[in-house]
Parts: sequence; C-alpha cells; structure tokens
Amino acid sequence: MKYLITCLLVCISTFLPVLAQDKLDTLVMAGPFAAVSNPLIRMIETKALADITDNLKFEIWKNPDQLRAMVLNGKTDFIATPTNVAANLYNRGADIRLLNVSVWGILWMVSREQGLQTLADFKGKEIAMPFRGDMPDLIFTELAEQQGLDPKKDFTLRYVANPLDAMQLLILRRVDHALLAEPAVSMAIFKTKTFPAKIIAPDLYRSVDLQKEWGRLLKREAKIPQAGMAVINKKLNPHVIKRFNEEYEKAMQWCLDHPDEAGKMVAKRVPMLLPEAVTESIKVGQLKPVSAKVARNELEYFFKVLLKRTPALVGGKLPDDGFYSQ
Repeated sequence: MKYLITCLLVCISTFLPVLAQDKLDTLVMAGPFAAVSNPLIRMIETKALADITDNLKFEIWKNPDQLRAMVLNGKTDFIATPTNVAANLYNRGADIRLLNVSVWGILWMVSREQGLQTLADFKGKEIAMPFRGDMPDLIFTELAEQQGLDPKKDFTLRYVANPLDAMQLLILRRVDHALLAEPAVSMAIFKTKTFPAKIIAPDLYRSVDLQKEWGRLLKREAKIPQAGMAVINKKLNPHVIKRFNEEYEKAMQWCLDHPDEAGKMVAKRVPMLLPEAVTESIKVGQLKPVSAKVARNELEYFFKVLLKRTPALVGGKLPDDGFYSQ
C-alpha cells in the first residue's frame, strides 16, 4: 500500500505544474511579413497551444516603430524581432528576453543585371535600401567597407521605409537594384514573371547573398543572427514559455519539411504574399531555431559590428546575462 501511495504522489507531482497552470484568457504573438513569423501562423492553424489558451492570437507589425510599440504596450506576450532591436529595448529597460535565433540568412541583393557576384560589382549603381541606418543598411555598409568601398561615394543609395517598398520600386522599374529580405526577394522575382508585370518589368535576378559575403569577408560561417523570438511578459509561467518554445520549434520544422503547404498557409493569412514566393523563401533561407544562450557568441560578434557603427542600435552596449532567456 505504501508503494502505491508513493507512486501516486510521484505521478501527481509530475503533472502538478500542468494541472496548476490555469488556461490563459488570451495569448498574443506578433511578427512581421517574414519567415520568422511562419511558425506562428502554423501554431494558429493547428491550435498548437490549446493546453495553454483557447484564444491564441497572431498580430502583424509592419515596421520597427510598430514593433517597439508592441513591446512596450504590455498587450503582447511573444514577439518575432530583429535581434538588435531586442537588445536595444532590453538595454533601455524594457522587459524583454530573447528566446531564440531562428533566422540566419534572408538578405540578398536583387538586380536586373545578371552576373553581379559581389557588392563591388554594384559600384556606381543606384540601390534601393530599406530601413535607413538600421540593420540591413549597416550590414551592407560593413561588407562594402570590407571590400574597400565607400558606401556614400561608390553607390547611390535610395532609402525606403521597408523591403516591400524597395520591391515595388524594382517591379515598377524605378530602380534596377535593391537590397531585400525574404520573402520580398522571392515576391519581386515571381511578380516580374507574371502578367501584367511581365510586360513592363524585365526579369529580376537573385544576386549577391549577403550571408556568404559576411562569411567570406569576415572569415566566419556564412550566417548572420538576424531575427528570432522574444518573450515580453514577465508574468508568464515558465511552463508557458517552455511550451511556446516547443511548439515554435515544431512548427518551424513543419514549414521546412512542407514548404509548398507552408506557402499556401501563409498566403491565406497574408493575402499580399504569393504562396509560391513564400515557398521559395523557405527553401532558400537559413532557418533554424537555436536557443539564445547557445547563439550568444554569434550574437555578441554581430552586436559588436553594429556597436562600432551605430551604438544606439543595440542600446549602447552588449546586453548582459539577463537578456538570454533560459
């Protein structure tokens, strides 16, 4: 009898965290029109956190200002974010912790010219550049200078609000070159192959892979810790955070294993995206969730590059241990 009672107590203690965790009224996830958000949409579609909440929501942010507002308004629980923005907000006192890095490569040069293989091949050309003074712009600047180029003199940079605006300039033939992030790269290429864009816009080509340039010029792996998921609700039970991590990783793997189905799924939720373009962006992107603690060395190297150029982008210093979630 004592043995049975002991076994019963062990079973109860094992499941107590789950039983004691009342379901949340609502759990809000947020992200941009990008691959980092694909798993969030999959989680909505499959009711992945039904054990945590009956009301799982996904909201879109369209620019860094909206992202920062969501972090500070107290109404969002998990948010997909560029890693440097998360570091910036943490260093400025926001209650945000980075959970993982899941996007390691989505930046490309797109051009109407074939055969351009390095940034040096774009010398003297006009380039549409999203997010002036932010991460893509600074990565471009770093890589250009590593090749002995002066971005202010050797290129004509046409700054726009976001990658989708740069994509539109390409499609409308207002520029011939742009730095884009997926899925805008694939969107631009697919749109110029379809009617009526095909009539007015010559073919576009996926040109320089900025991740490969990063690896080649800085003597590192050809990957950049660009974006991941962060938690911004300090009241969340650790069990909820654990379950989110599990389901996000599972959903990302599903997207990688089923890119065609994932493309249709995302386009259904975000009508402005073509399913074929989403599928292609999944196939070509470097997408792998790595815990923030494991990715810390890569993150700190990346942050130091940004600190050297614009300290404010990461809040003026490297984030301390508290930034890297368990």
